Amino acid sequence: MPKKKVVLAYSGGLDTSVAIKWIAETYNMDVVTLTVDIGNVKNMKEIQARALKVGAIKAVVQEASDDFIKYFVWPALQANAMYQGIYPLATALGRPLIAKLLVDVARQEKASAVAHGCTGKGNDQVRFDVSVNAMAPDLQIIAPAREWHMSRDEEMDYAKKHNIPVPTTKRNPFSTDENLWGRSIESGVLEDPWTEPPAEVYQWTKSPSDTPDKPAYVEIEFAHGIPIALDGKHLESVAMVKQMHQLAGLHGVGRIDHIEDRLVGIKSREIYESPAATVFIQAHKALENMTLSKEQIRFKDRLANEYAEMVYNGLWFTSHHQDMAAYVQSTQRHVNGTVRMKLHKGTSSVVGRKSEESLYNYQLATYDKADTFDASASIGFIRIWGLPVQNQARTQLLKGRQSMPLALTEGDDAKSKK
Repeated sequence: MPKKKVVLAYSGGLDTSVAIKWIAETYNMDVVTLTVDIGNVKNMKEIQARALKVGAIKAVVQEASDDFIKYFVWPALQANAMYQGIYPLATALGRPLIAKLLVDVARQEKASAVAHGCTGKGNDQVRFDVSVNAMAPDLQIIAPAREWHMSRDEEMDYAKKHNIPVPTTKRNPFSTDENLWGRSIESGVLEDPWTEPPAEVYQWTKSPSDTPDKPAYVEIEFAHGIPIALDGKHLESVAMVKQMHQLAGLHGVGRIDHIEDRLVGIKSREIYESPAATVFIQAHKALENMTLSKEQIRFKDRLANEYAEMVYNGLWFTSHHQDMAAYVQSTQRHVNGTVRMKLHKGTSSVVGRKSEESLYNYQLATYDKADTFDASASIGFIRIWGLPVQNQARTQLLKGRQSMPLALTEGDDAKSKK
């Protein structure tokens, strides 16, 4: 009887390299690895060869950068999704795509299980498990890193014992994840929130003290809320993100040091590098402020938080997401125009914006002789707008008083009734 198969999401790092050998020994299953390139794989052939050397019976590799940007990153950008208002969700956005491809390969290989290298205290285990269960509830899910109870040092000892080549060493204990939208770094000295991140943590961004003294300006053109051109040059999505990473990173833009609330209930110190995401989201919000109504902006700000929570919490393949996505897409009909950004010494700022569908009206906004605003209409408007305030003040707040107090507390109000 042939062995059962499991498809392992394989990054080539410590956890998943050890997992190949561990799964084969513990579950007596043949391991097929799947490596997905969403801008995070430097040498696909090398990783494929490493998987086979460690013991995989087959190593599948897939390039999915275009799909990642088109179907995951751009929708999140249109929503202005930033977890806790800070994290652009790079890792979180990559997981549902990898889970989808993991299920696809499991079907192709007639596997009975899938596996991932997530730990038992992180967010990614939730994202993978929930996504796989939404698409293929019949598949068994194996998560070695939350089952074997090995510390990172013990994992490295295991790798050495079994001649498993891994890039992580005890001298370089950082755990990193990266894709086209950003990098995340944790572990090691970063677990002390008081410790300043060492310089070697950062790879995509220069220290602001080492950046050019002269600022850089870049114009970003959007169509329906999606970047389509930089400085008038139309680019494919992947190339555009890479170019913005390079430019913004050169000026130190995109470093994030965050104490984050994980889904599993603990706080975690996370370091992120997201140069392109930082600039694109800032520019997109500026264009929305010009092309959306006050009510749309107010509601969409609330939705941005909900959308970010949905992504972070691993609920991509849900009806809730579909409903939110429909509203977001509707809001982007008129988010067309160009935003000029200034990059300098670790900061990015909006310094100009224009759109043929702008709701900004110069003749209504100006104070010069071109002003067409009817100021005389303000008197009646203010009277009607303030009528409920005036009525309540006369009826309740000023009753028995000569003047309104600076601070009205419940105690003060009670005293006034005696």
